[in-house]
Amino acid sequence: MRIITLNLSGLRSAAKKGLFDWLPQQEAEVVCVQELKAQQDDIKGVMRSLEGYHSYFHCAEKKGYSGVGLYTRYAPDQIVEGTGIPEIDAEGRFLRADFGNLTVISIYLPSGSSGEHRQAAKFFFMEQFFPLLRELAVCGREVLLCGDWNIAHKEIDLKNWRSNQKNSGFLPEERAWLSTVFDELKLVDVFRAINPEPDQYTWWSNRGQAWANNVGWRIDYQIATPQLASTATCTSIYKEERFSDHAPLIIDYAFEL
Repeated sequence: MRIITLNLSGLRSAAKKGLFDWLPQQEAEVVCVQELKAQQDDIKGVMRSLEGYHSYFHCAEKKGYSGVGLYTRYAPDQIVEGTGIPEIDAEGRFLRADFGNLTVISIYLPSGSSGEHRQAAKFFFMEQFFPLLRELAVCGREVLLCGDWNIAHKEIDLKNWRSNQKNSGFLPEERAWLSTVFDELKLVDVFRAINPEPDQYTWWSNRGQAWANNVGWRIDYQIATPQLASTATCTSIYKEERFSDHAPLIIDYAFEL
């Protein structure tokens, strides 16, 4: 089972950059996408009807903002849009698909980089979302949460960690929260369980020469229950083409849908 997650920085923009020429070649069972920046009526053609895939989208109420989606080769047993928390769901940040005993979730945490009000929204999300994470961790299902968590967990996960310790995405409170997800809830950062190497990033600022110099952040994750995580066989970050300012995170699991 191959799972891909990618923050699109705009579904229509990624489509113009060749995403839907590349995706069918990957033979992924599930593709989780974030930051659609689109409403349901904007999602047409191959963006909605990718050959061989079912597609589902949870859009933000605000136009041109946020939103998450799923492309899956198999029809899910059920789709759940949103967390049930109105402030979170208005921004289109959670889309769940159930297949037998497997749950796959496309998740997009807020960024707090645009100001104090958005950092407050990010902390609200983290506080409100944690009980749901706890429920998922102990529900007895295999669970995989894929997406842009907007937090670099450890120093190895961003190039310039020293100068970013007071910046959103690497604040001590954010990193401690993510540690609790891993240590207390026993959920697993699947990429890092397989690949302990430095300089592995999934997002690069558009400022300066960040991409060219690989001055990046690892903020896109596949986070799984332990049994599912133990079946992961290989992982990669695809950087041969650029569909957005993030790169696709690809992980293969010895797990049958």
